[in-house]
Amino acid sequence: MSGRVDPVAHLRELAETATRSADVLAEQIRAATRMVRETVQGGGTLFFCGNGGSAADAQHIATEYVVRYMRTRRPLRAIALTTDTSLLTAAANDFSFDEVFSRQVEALGRAGDLLVLHTTSGNSPNCLRAVEAAKALGVRTLALTAKDGGRIRGMVDLCLVVPTERTDRAQEIHLAIQHAICDVVDEDTAR
Repeated sequence: MSGRVDPVAHLRELAETATRSADVLAEQIRAATRMVRETVQGGGTLFFCGNGGSAADAQHIATEYVVRYMRTRRPLRAIALTTDTSLLTAAANDFSFDEVFSRQVEALGRAGDLLVLHTTSGNSPNCLRAVEAAKALGVRTLALTAKDGGRIRGMVDLCLVVPTERTDRAQEIHLAIQHAICDVVDEDTAR
């Protein structure tokens, strides 16, 4: 194989990051699972947001809840705040990009809901504003981050800080954690 990039090394590093995350974050992942389960069982809505690749993860996970993950079960209340281009562009144009998620939380959120934020830096202004809006409404908050957790770490009810400096590894682990949580919820609701 020519070149310095080895795709197998990529997978080994991902596996090491996943193992380290499972070791370091076990209790937080269980707590996050409880938050999601309580929200679903209470009839609340799961709201997901993030930027770039994290926006794609937010959409992916919301879809798993509405459609299904591994089991056929009733659809669950979940919305990706990253998908309505008319709303996103209007909010960015009329207010600022920092408000694209908070405006939606203000309009749709209520006590008993859960806002799940994907932000590898933990410093995305639109995610920080969304947390502030959620808190004002009594909406619980869960963040998935990396590095040092950023500013969001001290703002949310629970923050899962993946032990990596790499954005791509963090996003890969965020998605794996979300799938693991969804699997538990699927098992609950398929009964």
